Amino acid sequence: MATIDLRALQQPLKDQYRADPASAKLILRATASQTDSPLRCTVDLGRGQITAEAHPMAGGPGQAPCPGDLLLGALAACAQLTCQMVAAATGVPVERITVTAEGELDMRGSMGVAREVPVGFEAIRLRVAIDAPDAPPDRLARLRARTEQFCVVLQTLLAPPPITVEAVGDGTEQAESANSGAAGNA
Repeated sequence: MATIDLRALQQPLKDQYRADPASAKLILRATASQTDSPLRCTVDLGRGQITAEAHPMAGGPGQAPCPGDLLLGALAACAQLTCQMVAAATGVPVERITVTAEGELDMRGSMGVAREVPVGFEAIRLRVAIDAPDAPPDRLARLRARTEQFCVVLQTLLAPPPITVEAVGDGTEQAESANSGAAGNA
């Protein structure tokens, strides 16, 4: 892993956020748009675009990630980056970090085949593998704990915020609060 003085890099940001808490607030946005197929969309993340498709078990072609893949990818990426950054900031000597997120779905819910089956993930597992033979066990334990504590996507999934769904385009605008963040097209 490349050596970087993360504390020095982040200190001006932390000082700014302490002095002006409003400067620490941001809004991230992802906008999905229709393509030439009802099985595909383009997601604009502001700093890049991703093509997403319906999963093959929902009739999709299987040539691009499905929304469930993107959710798990966001979780894995967030945990990976958090672990790497905490290791760098705390000086934990790490040779390799690999994070794997996997989720279990029953497609009968998403496909409307069985009303008693919920739509969305039934279970999500996150595996953080840290290869750090020179790190003391107590420092590895703290690294794992801080990775969980500061991983934004993990904490969001563990304690979901309220989600508002706004329907626009039918002549009226309606906002509804959703009870969960699970989507039907994994």
